Amino acid sequence: MSDRLAGKVAIITGGVAGIGLGIAECYVREGAKVVLTANHNVDGGKAAVAKFGDNVSLFVQQDVSQEADWQKVIDATIAKFGKLDILVNNAGIGPMMPVIEDVSLADWQKVIDVNLTANFLGEKAAINAMKQTNDAQGSIINVSSVAGLVGLPTAPAYSASKGGTRLLTHATALNLAQRKINIRVNSVHPGWIDTSIVPAAAKEQLIKTIPVGHMGQPKDIGEVCVYLGSDESSFANGAEFTVDGGQRA
Repeated sequence: MSDRLAGKVAIITGGVAGIGLGIAECYVREGAKVVLTANHNVDGGKAAVAKFGDNVSLFVQQDVSQEADWQKVIDATIAKFGKLDILVNNAGIGPMMPVIEDVSLADWQKVIDVNLTANFLGEKAAINAMKQTNDAQGSIINVSSVAGLVGLPTAPAYSASKGGTRLLTHATALNLAQRKINIRVNSVHPGWIDTSIVPAAAKEQLIKTIPVGHMGQPKDIGEVCVYLGSDESSFANGAEFTVDGGQRA
């Protein structure tokens, strides 16, 4: 541990499995206190707190698409750790929708609610909390996807939500900077990361499309998020960080 995040408090949505847990592991290693949220994986939340210790971690069950749940998470964070420095908007869903004309409005809207609207709600809640508890300073990291840079034909709602997150990041960063508010907002765009949501049968074929010859690990995204959450990235604002093994090169 090099204490790059010592003294900082972070909320990581979807932080109990996959990429979110990889981010949390890197954050705790670097000295941060973390508030992890998930909607359904309560057991994963309990396991993460048991692993990290309840002195440096907290789990809160949250539906990121509900504004009231955001206030619940903010209140729990401040009650436990006293302030908020970092928000990582990581929670998301990615159902396949291979035939766009068969997609129901309800299914489309669910993806937009969880992957895009929730990021706006998170930004709003975090900015207000950082104003109240941290002298209007902090870092917001929106986890988008390479599917927010180029279209993913089998998941149009997912691509739309991740592309929207990309531009929400740009717009929010400018909105805050132009008002002289020192809260930075950046996006991270993972490629294929080796998590349970990637079908085992598809991995061999996917790896053939990755120039470096292997899938990424959750830790690969975590390390980028450490940089963006730390004071090292004070001049990084409104930027996009693609982590895809060279696929978009």
